[in-house]
Amino acid sequence: MNARTSTNATSTVPAIETLPASIVNVADHMHFAETRLDPQAWAYFSGGAGDEITLRANRDAWNSIHIVPRVMRAMPGGHTRVSLLGKTLLHPLLLAPVAFQQLAHADGELASAYAAAVNGAGMVLSTQSSTGLESVAAAFKSEASAGPLWFQLYMQHDRGFTRDLVLRAEAAGYEALVLTVDAASSGARDGERRVQFKLPAHISAVNLQGLPPWQMPPLAAGESAMFDRLLMHAPTWDDIDWLKSISKLPVIIKGVLHEADAAIAIDRGADGLVVSNHGGRTLDTVPATASVLPRIADTVSGRIPLLVDGGIRRGTDVLKAIGLGATAVMIGRPYVCGLANAGAVGVAHVLRLLCDELEIAMALSGVATLADAKSVINPPTVNYK
Repeated sequence: MNARTSTNATSTVPAIETLPASIVNVADHMHFAETRLDPQAWAYFSGGAGDEITLRANRDAWNSIHIVPRVMRAMPGGHTRVSLLGKTLLHPLLLAPVAFQQLAHADGELASAYAAAVNGAGMVLSTQSSTGLESVAAAFKSEASAGPLWFQLYMQHDRGFTRDLVLRAEAAGYEALVLTVDAASSGARDGERRVQFKLPAHISAVNLQGLPPWQMPPLAAGESAMFDRLLMHAPTWDDIDWLKSISKLPVIIKGVLHEADAAIAIDRGADGLVVSNHGGRTLDTVPATASVLPRIADTVSGRIPLLVDGGIRRGTDVLKAIGLGATAVMIGRPYVCGLANAGAVGVAHVLRLLCDELEIAMALSGVATLADAKSVINPPTVNYK
């Protein structure tokens, strides 16, 4: 079955849709979305790289961490608020950047923006959004309760185009740049190859319209198309300086898994980090984000905000992430599945479920505020050097 096409896909306000009463958690949303999406869209959104070892590990790692409740604590005044880059959020949830959301629903990123804003969540818009960045910003900022709005950036081969894209985002009201550094090439995603995934003709990365095509120069003897050509345009540490030279926006680095890289990022002036393995979609067999989060948090030591994504499906996972040192968390597949199921209503439902579950977890573990989350979390161990 194809994703539902909204009856008002061209309007500025998403349609009101309904969900089956049987959907009571994120897993239900994900199972139902598989029946709603066509095989190509499902393969794109749900699949991971290689044997999907990292994709599964992300989920397993959160499950392996225990909450050890404290009892008989006073709880008046408890709340889920956090501070992020000088802004107070009602809760520590942000929508991660996900490309081509019109594959899931005709309202695409607009529906996600409205749902996030109404629920006080932050949103990170993908460079490869299927909706223009200005339209998404206008929708998001129309709600007074909205959290932070950030723009995820893939460096393009044309520096002038990248500069103009950054300035567009800044002018539209985006509050930070999220430079993705773990996807210099696409991962080997078998599921997409099996269904021969390709975008429908009516969906494209609209923010990249006008990008001059890149013509790969001929290879000399012994040169590699990957290392000597395609990776020429991959981000480097110097790009933090370059981005700060062209924009006043904070620069957040997304895709860090090693504490040594976290230390370099801070030294080079990064304003925030996201512990991420791209949802298991790029390099398979890398560690789960939950397993490396404590070591990176020790390195960061509160100097800059630290976010994490990958496998978060329950409010208990959110509590664990904060307890392991994260400032906030990002979710990706869960809200896209909500989007497929009921547009903006589905995204809002996913956020509401996670927020409610987070409050329940805090109440039952004796954590009145997220500043106390560390006291009830048993950290995992990771043995790499």
